[in-house]
Amino acid sequence: MDSEPPADVSADPPRVLPGAPVMVSVCTTCKTIDGVAVGAPMLEAVRAALAGAGAVQVRAVQCLSACKRAATVAVSSEGGYTFVFSDLDGASGADAVAAFVASYQDSHYGLVPWRQRPEVLRKGTVVRLPPPQWSPDDGRAPA
Repeated sequence: MDSEPPADVSADPPRVLPGAPVMVSVCTTCKTIDGVAVGAPMLEAVRAALAGAGAVQVRAVQCLSACKRAATVAVSSEGGYTFVFSDLDGASGADAVAAFVASYQDSHYGLVPWRQRPEVLRKGTVVRLPPPQWSPDDGRAPA
């Protein structure tokens, strides 16, 4: 389970860079084990769920390499964490991604605590990757 941001962060910690868009990447080549294409429909569902969301860009990508866990969506931003979620299904998965993006935009480096994520994303988390400027010496978010 993910931990909360470090206790010694300032009272007003840095958020995802102001004005920097959150990038939502949706795998368009995802198929179920039965061969049913679910990537393109997930892309359209995510676009609909995030319509009017402000500084969010939704893009199609070919293969996020989580092929055994379709459908797959990644959420990232400049200076923020990257999350990859799989095992998403239609509108409910797209709505969960939209809720996550709202929390991501208002969190310390995009680090949305595990308990604050929609349940389908808790179960469907493939990876949580720190931002590039992460401090490798002590494991804490950069100041």
